[in-house]
Amino acid sequence: MKPAPFDYHRAGSTEEAVRLLAQTGGKVLAGGQSLVPLMSMRLAAPAALVDINGVPGLERIEVDAEAVTVGAITRHRALELDAAAFAANPLLRKALRQVAHPTIRNRGTTVGSLAHADPAAEMPAVLAVLDGHVDALSEANGRRTIRAADLFLGPMECGLTDGELAVSATFPNLPPRSGSSWLEIARRHGDYAVVGAAAVVTLDDERAVRSARLALVSVGGTPTVVDVSEAYAGTSYDAVDWAEALEQVDASIDPETDIHASAEYRRRLARVLAGRALAQALGEALGEALEVTSP
Repeated sequence: MKPAPFDYHRAGSTEEAVRLLAQTGGKVLAGGQSLVPLMSMRLAAPAALVDINGVPGLERIEVDAEAVTVGAITRHRALELDAAAFAANPLLRKALRQVAHPTIRNRGTTVGSLAHADPAAEMPAVLAVLDGHVDALSEANGRRTIRAADLFLGPMECGLTDGELAVSATFPNLPPRSGSSWLEIARRHGDYAVVGAAAVVTLDDERAVRSARLALVSVGGTPTVVDVSEAYAGTSYDAVDWAEALEQVDASIDPETDIHASAEYRRRLARVLAGRALAQALGEALGEALEVTSP
C-alpha cells in the first residue's frame, strides 16, 4: 500500500522544526524506520511530516562522567559503535546489538525509538532501567525534561505532547562496581523480542549489593521496571539468591497472549531471563570490584 497524502517540510533548525510542528500538527521524520511502514500500511496518516535530518547538532553523541547523551538524529548504529559511549555505559551496546538488523540500525534513531514507545523495543527499557530522561522542545511549553517514568504511557504512547520535538535522550552512567546485562528471546534474530530483560547491579566497597534493577519488554504496555534494591541491599555477593526478585517480576508483569506466544509462556520466560540477567550483571560487577578485566 501507499501512504495517504501528506505535506513534507524539511527543517533547517530546531526552531524551524518546532514552528512547523506547531503550524502543521505533523509528525517528526528522523530515521523513519517505524513511522514510514505504519504510514505505508495506513495505520498512521499524519497530515504533514517535518524532516529534521538537516538540523545541525542533532546527530551528536556526548559522553561525560555522568551520562551518555544522544541527539534526535543519532543513528542506532553510530551509538552502538561509539567507543566512548561503550566505555561509559556498556548496556547501550549490549541492547543496541539486538535492535533489528544493521541495515535498520544504520537509519533508525535511538531517540525516535523512545518516542515511538513500542513496548517490545529495547531502548525504551534501557532508558527506563537507567532512570534516564528525554529533553523536548515546543512553542507551547518551551524546553522541558521528561523522565523515563513519565515518558512511556502505553503501547505506542509517549509523554510527548502535540507539536513537541524530542531533541535528545540522556542515559545515566552506572556507578563504579556496577554490572549490566541485556538478554532477549526472539523467534528469529532481528525480530522483536518475545521477552527481553535488562539488569543492572551495583555493589558497595565490601562487595555487598547496593542496588539491583530490572526492566522487561513485551510483558506489558510499557517497559516494566522492577527495582529489587531494597530487598537485597547489604546482601553479600556470595549470599545472593534472586528468588525474591523473580517473585517481584512475576507480580509486576502483565503479559498477553498473541500469535507469537501465550501469556503463560511469556511469564515463565520473563522469570528465566530476569534471573539470568541479574546473575550476569552481578558477575560483571564482581569483575570490576575484583579488578578482573575481560579478554
